[in-house]
Order: sequence, then structure tokens, then C-alpha cells
Amino acid sequence: MRGTTTLILVSLALSACATTARLHTAAELNDVGRVCGLALGELFQDESEKKLLFLFKVQPTPAERGCVHAWARKNGLRTVFIDAINDPAS
Repeated sequence: MRGTTTLILVSLALSACATTARLHTAAELNDVGRVCGLALGELFQDESEKKLLFLFKVQPTPAERGCVHAWARKNGLRTVFIDAINDPAS
């Protein structure tokens, strides 16, 4: 019986540490983007993939990428970097 109780307590402790990804508000993402030096809309989540945080920017700097990655990791998210390429003017 003691082993079962210990196993239950360990399971509860581990599940308390696991973070469930949630959809952050636009205001929250805009705040993070501002802190990381991004423009509005360059950082976003998709409702269908709450565990992913997208950075959509032309040539993000290593500092911007690192800032976004650190925040995502702290919040249990995986970062997706999309190097947005502009079409050349015709």
C-alpha cells in the first residue's frame, strides 16, 4: 500500500510541473513582441496549434530570435521562425 501511495504522490507532483499550452491573447503577444523589439503582428499563435509560437519577420536578429525563444520556452511553447521574404519590386 505504501508503494502505491508514493507512486500516486510522485505522479501528482510531476503532473503539476507539466504546463498546458494555452492560446495567449493578442495583447500578451504584442507585449512580448514589444519587449523583444518586434513590430505588431510579427508574433502570433494559431488556434489549431496552441503549442506553437510563430515569429514572422524578414531576417530577425539573433537577439530577437533568442528573446522570443526564451519567452516561448518559459511558457511551454515551441517556436517556429518564418523568415518572411518580400517579393522584389517589379
